[in-house]
Amino acid sequence: MTSRRDTAELLAELAEAPGVPGAEDAVRQVMRRHLAPVADLEQDHLGSLIARRRGDADRPRVLLAAHMDEVGFMVRRITEEGFLKFQPLGGWWGQVLLAQRVVVHTRRGPILGVIGSKPPHLLPPEERKKPVELKDMFIDIGASSRQQAEAWGVRPGDPVVPHGPFTRLHDPDLVLAKALDDRVGCAVVVRVLEELAGTRHPNTVYGVATVHEEVARTGGGARTAAFAVDPDVAVAVDVGIAGDMPGVTPDEAQSRLGRGPTVLLYDSSMVPHRRLRDLVADTAEAEGIPYQFDMMPGGATDAGFFHVHGRGVPAVVIGPPARYVHSHGAIVHLGDVENTVRLLVALVHRLDAATVEGLRRG
Repeated sequence: MTSRRDTAELLAELAEAPGVPGAEDAVRQVMRRHLAPVADLEQDHLGSLIARRRGDADRPRVLLAAHMDEVGFMVRRITEEGFLKFQPLGGWWGQVLLAQRVVVHTRRGPILGVIGSKPPHLLPPEERKKPVELKDMFIDIGASSRQQAEAWGVRPGDPVVPHGPFTRLHDPDLVLAKALDDRVGCAVVVRVLEELAGTRHPNTVYGVATVHEEVARTGGGARTAAFAVDPDVAVAVDVGIAGDMPGVTPDEAQSRLGRGPTVLLYDSSMVPHRRLRDLVADTAEAEGIPYQFDMMPGGATDAGFFHVHGRGVPAVVIGPPARYVHSHGAIVHLGDVENTVRLLVALVHRLDAATVEGLRRG
């Protein structure tokens, strides 16, 4: 296994890269650079990166997929006064946005801005108690007019990325950053293929970095990647929702930072394959790897599209839990990232032809 410092450096590089849906280029470049030494690479027509690691047999084909895109925004229009109205990309809760910094990526380079709204001093008392709606927010980049903003290179459709620098907290095992949903999964995919490079495995593994997960109601990169790979087993490597914070009950979220990867029992897009889920749990217990079960009825992952590919693909969701996803600063535990890598490497070694056939017909 690589060191925790190496894992943190890889995660920092991935998290710092800008990559809202439809503009994942910088993330893909990082993934390509790290995966090229250990796998054969190709790219589908939407931009998902597909890394193939050949084992002892072409099949079964094991798909390990993480999405590159992060929640962000798109410039909708420029006001005559030079402010930017924006379209959210992905699921944002308005209360986490006001006064947060963002970066507008224009054809002439990045421009820093801040999300603003009408000051509370100008609101009547009853209005101050209400959350500000996204439609009433804007981005202030310091331009004095629409013409000046346009001269700086801003135009409708430009991607806007949260500004949330990667930081190791006072406990260095905890990291804070934007985009950990799902650059954590991207880091895990890289590390798993690196670990497999030094071993034999009874299958072919595809590490895929998908596009458009945060906005795709019809599949996006998950659907095109499944078509390109035609997997026999699929794992969506995505963050769970950590519930170890004030106000969250175990019935809402059970996962805790530092207690291993989360294995989802249910999300809004699918019920994971029961026999594959049991194999994951049995593998973790046999290898002494801590893990957690949880549910995510208010969210979905790429696995919801993988499991209905072709005649059906056994699929499951595994990943480190994270606090404060879909914000400018999420928190994950590096030990959970490493244990997710350990679990997936051990799982891959168990997925031979007979085992996969048993998953399908057992």
